[in-house]
This record gives sequence, structure tokens and C-alpha cells, in this order.
Amino acid sequence: MLLLLFAFLVAVPAHAAEKLVLVFGDSLAAGYQLKPGEGFVPQLQAALSTGGRTLRVHNAAVSGDTSAAGRARLGWVLKSLKQKPDVAIVALGANDMLRGLSPAGTRANLDAILAELRRQNIPVVLAGMLAAPNMGAEYSRQFNAIYPALAKKHGATLYPFFTRGVTGNAHYLLADGMHPNAAGVQHMVRGITPAVQKALG
Repeated sequence: MLLLLFAFLVAVPAHAAEKLVLVFGDSLAAGYQLKPGEGFVPQLQAALSTGGRTLRVHNAAVSGDTSAAGRARLGWVLKSLKQKPDVAIVALGANDMLRGLSPAGTRANLDAILAELRRQNIPVVLAGMLAAPNMGAEYSRQFNAIYPALAKKHGATLYPFFTRGVTGNAHYLLADGMHPNAAGVQHMVRGITPAVQKALG
């Protein structure tokens, strides 16, 4: 009887532990004005859960967040989770740019966020942002350089432009002309999913 039980246990494969993806960003990732299931987090979870992968995507994105606000709440977010994330997607900086905040300040805040995630051995996908043309050439030069430099410094996977193909495309935007609609989010998810899969291994 014991031999039969042992044979049964060996024959049944153990279920893989559920992987956790943390989305740490602003309204672009928070599902701003979208219906349940249309936001970045649920669409990303659906994209990553193919092939039988056991995975959960946690929404820690807050509309209106600047990089400074994200830096201030990172510790609380990590402590509130029941398990350490297997990957963290950091998507902050758009509000800094729109408010014309100093690129040096944005860089320092994102640097601190990535340093803490690195200290806790949490792989990062850094979702970059580009400055709007009306911010001027010098501001754009400083701001646009933040993401590739920090990704290199901290060994993060860089996705250069979080809203690539969405920004400036009315078909993918809400009426405000800034935030993605459901189709826009789908486009964003399709673009970033390979980078997240790579970081997940």
C-alpha cells in the first residue's frame, strides 16, 4: 500500500509556485477611466498567463504619481505583499515630465527605486518615457537619457518607451488625448510582454 502511494505521489508533478509581477507606476498603468478587465494589469496578466503559467500581476500603480511619490511609497508596497515579486515593472516619470519637474530630481528618485529593488534581488523591467516636444530640446535631452542610463546602472531590462505607438495616436487614446483606451492598453501590453517574459525567465 505504501509503495502504491509513493508511486502515485511521484507520478503527479508538483504545481509550480505562482509567480508575482508587480506593476509600480502611474495612471498609464493604473487603468485610468477604463472598465474592469481593460486596464494594463488585467490585460498583462492575460498575456502572460498563456501556456499554463501560474502567475499573478499586482496593481500598485497610482494615478497622478510622480517619481517622488513612488519613491516614498515603495517600501510600504513591498512590505504589504505576501511574497517577493519575481519581476517589478517600474513605469514612472510621465507626470514629472508633464509638470516640468527637474530631470535631475526624476533621475534621483528612479535611481533610488531601482536601487532598493536591486537590494531586494527583485528583477526590474524599466518602462521608459520620452519628453513631449514642447518641453524643449535641452529638457528632452536630459529627461530622455534617464531611463537607458539607469537600466544600464542597475542591470534592469529596458523597455524604451512605455506608450510606444499609443502617444499621439487618437485611435488608441481616451478623449483627453493623453491616456490609453482599452485598445491602446492592448497595444502597450503587446509591446512590453516579451521584455517581461524575458525578465521572468
